[in-house]
Amino acid sequence: MDALLYYLVLGVVKGLQALPLPLAALAGRAGGALAYWCDWRHRRVARQNLAACFGAEKSAGEIRRLAKENFKRIGESYCCAIKTAAMSWEQLRPRCEFVGAERLLPPGAAAGPLRRVVAIGHFGNFELYARFGQFMPAFQCATTYRGLRQPSLNRLLRSLRERSGCLFFERRAEAAALKQAMAEKNLLLGLLADQSAGTRGLWLPFLGRGCSTTAAPAIFALRYHCPLHAGICYRVGLARWRIEAGAEIPTRQAGQARTVEAITLDINRAFEAAVRRDPANWFWVHNRWKPIQSRRPKPASLAEPMPAAAPATKGK
Repeated sequence: MDALLYYLVLGVVKGLQALPLPLAALAGRAGGALAYWCDWRHRRVARQNLAACFGAEKSAGEIRRLAKENFKRIGESYCCAIKTAAMSWEQLRPRCEFVGAERLLPPGAAAGPLRRVVAIGHFGNFELYARFGQFMPAFQCATTYRGLRQPSLNRLLRSLRERSGCLFFERRAEAAALKQAMAEKNLLLGLLADQSAGTRGLWLPFLGRGCSTTAAPAIFALRYHCPLHAGICYRVGLARWRIEAGAEIPTRQAGQARTVEAITLDINRAFEAAVRRDPANWFWVHNRWKPIQSRRPKPASLAEPMPAAAPATKGK
């Protein structure tokens, strides 16, 4: 069964990679539209999330249209991620712009190892974060991932991703290797920080509601004395993207380390601004606001229970 699934997925991958990038994007949008009508569970999650965050300022019809566009964007992002994985930097560069590189590597940066931590999220074609090292060769890009249950599919996914030159570390099995890389290389470490962190996360507000949030970017930045930034991938047209590096998020104040909670809250605020700038560009199908009892104590000002999710809007 594992072999059959592998060859089916490999066939889809090869088929998409044979298409011109704009056609792969259109195929993804069509697939996303189909998924919107067929995948009722994730459609409901997306509508609930959008209604809870924007229900006071958008009508039910606007929420439905935004949810449908979000499904199309997700389909486009997945298909384009498969296609761009096989593209050279010369082929991709006209389609992808990086903004704010000077924030990560300002003129006159200190000599010696260059380490940066970038909090990233599921915005646009988020697989493109791995290509940043091709734009700024001074850095070796790296990130973490969680391996798939099917070994053959996991190998296929990793082979697609590693063509970018980015280092990928499995969260549960390769922590020691990541620690060594942080100590030895000019590393630009991107860490996904926009999904529920379960019982191990910090309970912090995001788009007006409390949720479990990973503290990993803040912890790594403090532990390795790295500047910390947020990075967002915006879709600016069909199969066209702009990745923006935000201003440095302070990890110290008056010579003292800021709390992990305060730093992580700043990351959430940067993500909030990105969501509001282009709501369809984010991953609304994830249940971000799960009512989880975090193992970490909640700050007193944030200890109130999470409001119940708004009911799904009516209609298809």
